Parts: sequence; structure tokens; C-alpha cells
Amino acid sequence: MAKYYDVHPENPQPRAVAQIADSLRSGALIAYPTDSCYALGCRIGSRDGVDRIRSIRRLDDRHHFTLVCQDFAQLGQFVRVDKDVFRTVKASTPGSYTFILPATKEVPRALMHPKKKTVGVRIPDHVVTQAILAELGEPLLSSTLLLPDEDEPLTQGWEIKDRLDHAVDAVVDSGDCGTEPTTVIDLSGGDVEIVRRGAGDTDRFE
Repeated sequence: MAKYYDVHPENPQPRAVAQIADSLRSGALIAYPTDSCYALGCRIGSRDGVDRIRSIRRLDDRHHFTLVCQDFAQLGQFVRVDKDVFRTVKASTPGSYTFILPATKEVPRALMHPKKKTVGVRIPDHVVTQAILAELGEPLLSSTLLLPDEDEPLTQGWEIKDRLDHAVDAVVDSGDCGTEPTTVIDLSGGDVEIVRRGAGDTDRFE
């Protein structure tokens, strides 16, 4: 059964945040809220976590996983960012955007796109997510909590607990965080490509 954490959306309880981070360090897979919708998350090095995310969502090896980072300095350890990309990403973070960029050697090969060697990165504008990232001290490997054959992500912690009780190790509930996933922008090829229109405004990328 999944552990259930009821976390205050504006003033996350330090004890709960510490317990969540400890469970992640121990290899847990969690469902947690972001500034766009709920996501599945685990440590970057957790091969079991990756396999479980793929199983829950029925993903193939071409799926772009996302590294959810606390800040820009952390993001820069995992993707290559030139001057133009730096300005673009910096102006849009934190926020509801995922950027696809060339991965550095810090990213395990299994998490990269098999041909492009790219990975998704984002910096969320969400108090609880930021608290977990700060306590953990490293990015979360994540994927939107969108179940197979469903059009919208799950949005309620209690429903996630009910439906994924034996598939995840913990559910973090801090209230409704919406149904719209991030806007995905591919900056890996030199040109700006809008891969998915979501919660983030695309006007600056048009």
C-alpha cells in the first residue's frame, strides 16, 4: 500500500517533506503535484523506478523523461545550454515548461532519447515540489501521471491513492493542481520547436 502524505500547499510540513525525501533516497516511486498536474517521480539512478513508470504508463523507449530541477544551476549540470538557449530557458523558469535539450554525461543513457541523446528538463513553480527538491538535493526523474487510454491526468490525491495504491510507494497530496501538462519546447536542434502546447504560454516561442 502507498503511504499517503497530506501536505499543506503553502507551508509544507518539514517532517512530511523530510520523510518523502528519505523514501525517494531509498528507491521509492512517488506521485506528487506540480504547477501543471500530478507526476510520477523517483531518483535519477533508480532503474526500478524507471521501469515502474514505463509499466504504469505503458511507455516505449522513445519517451522523453523529464528531470525536474530545483533551480537553473542544478538544471545546468544535466543539459548543455548555450547563450541563446540560456536566455530562453532563464526567462521561462520557474514555470509550466519542459525543455528538451542535449544531455550531459550526468544523465544515465537509459533516460535519454535513444537517437537524439536528449532529455527533458524543467523547473516547477510549485511550493511543495520545490520543498521536496530542496530536501532531496537532486532532481527528480519524472513523467506526467497520465494513465494509458485516458485523455487527462489524474488530479486528486485520494483518487491516485485509490487507483495506484499498489503501483507507487507514496502519494503526496497538496490539493488540486490542474489537469493541463507542461508546454514542451524542443531546443536541441538549434531551432525552437513546440512539441506540445500545455499550461505554459507559447507566445514567446512562436
